[in-house]
Amino acid sequence: MEFFPKLLPVVSSLRIVTMNGDRNNTLLINFLQEELALSPAAISVARKHSEISCGPLPMVLWQFGMISIHQLQQIFDWLEN
Repeated sequence: MEFFPKLLPVVSSLRIVTMNGDRNNTLLINFLQEELALSPAAISVARKHSEISCGPLPMVLWQFGMISIHQLQQIFDWLEN
């Protein structure tokens, strides 16, 4: 389970995405659609759940089984850059 220690540094990146609003959100959604081939419908459902639970979108996608743990790591790597 070497993945979970990698989550800690990414938490600040997730906060930045949720706090900076539209521009970063748009970039993240483009990444999800273009690089991970997520459908707009899946992203829409996850965004609604993310807003309700105040949880980061990548974590909601993973919790709902819309992305794999490997894809979640790809998102974290992308967020760090």
